[in-house]
Amino acid sequence: MAKRILVVEDNELNLKLFCDLLRAHGHETLAVSDGREVLQQAGAFQPELVIMDIHLPHVSGLDLIIALKADPALASVPVMAVTAYAGKGDEERIREAGAEAYVSKPISVMKFIEVVNSLL
Repeated sequence: MAKRILVVEDNELNLKLFCDLLRAHGHETLAVSDGREVLQQAGAFQPELVIMDIHLPHVSGLDLIIALKADPALASVPVMAVTAYAGKGDEERIREAGAEAYVSKPISVMKFIEVVNSLL
């Protein structure tokens, strides 16, 4: 069953990879590369999952997760954080912001799809 997945990622290669992978598994994707558009796009698209890069220009992925969780229409949508900065304490901060899952880059395709499936 196709699910709507919002993919927030400023790196074009990663954005294409994530969207291609998700589409290959039958999902509908909406790609957003500018964090400033996330809340508006999420409100219009009504995703069933948000995949969020943490390091974005203009606005932090952590702040976006907090904002999504504060929006009554989007608060129940699971968030999967994806980041290259997997330092000590990062996962705790990301989960405290409200993300249900955390995957570090470079991603393993199998792990990525496993986590997506577990959240849907």
